[in-house]
Amino acid sequence: SLTVLLLIFLFSARAYRKSESKVPTGIARFTEPLILFVKNDIAIPNIGEKKHGKYLPYLLTIFFFIWLNNIFGLIPFFPFSANLSGNIAFTITLAVITFVITNINGNKDYWKHIFWMPGVPVPMKLFLAPIELIGVFTKPVSLFIRLFANITAGHIVILALISLIFVFKNMYGDIAGYIVAPVSIAFVVMISLIEILVVAIQAYIFTILSALYIGMATAEHEEH
Repeated sequence: SLTVLLLIFLFSARAYRKSESKVPTGIARFTEPLILFVKNDIAIPNIGEKKHGKYLPYLLTIFFFIWLNNIFGLIPFFPFSANLSGNIAFTITLAVITFVITNINGNKDYWKHIFWMPGVPVPMKLFLAPIELIGVFTKPVSLFIRLFANITAGHIVILALISLIFVFKNMYGDIAGYIVAPVSIAFVVMISLIEILVVAIQAYIFTILSALYIGMATAEHEEH
């Protein structure tokens, strides 16, 4: 997947270098709208016009990396078909990277709102501080569980539908298996079509939540 990503964007950059009018050609026609979408609809609204450029490369990387690996997981033959986003180690790693970037770049207002919430009485500050601190760690947890669970669920449903063929065959004989097979396959095709949409949505959700968390950590006081 990394090789494919490198090839896609190296060829996209090459297409821009060769184009005198800077009008995208070739594969750049496909990548440019997606890059602009991540920039204009995810990075800028959540991080801000001034600061989004620093984090845009990371957001673009995770968006395309998650989406491409999810697509590869839907292709049922070698060298694809690996359900990478259904591996919790993969989703935890991405969530930890977002966690590190968010907290390393967190400004004084971000940490002040966590440990000494402004504008509330002191007893309430002491009560809110541990809750806010727990929230720092629950954000990446929600990131990796959401991606892992949604991708895994779709594959489990497809596996269950295929298994019905063999269940009916073992319970009621070969004829039952042959009768159930077309129905199971029809539902598998339908679920697979839905999965094509789901894999893109999950890449989008992970990216926009990462941008939101980074934006909350880097926002200045007057931006809250």
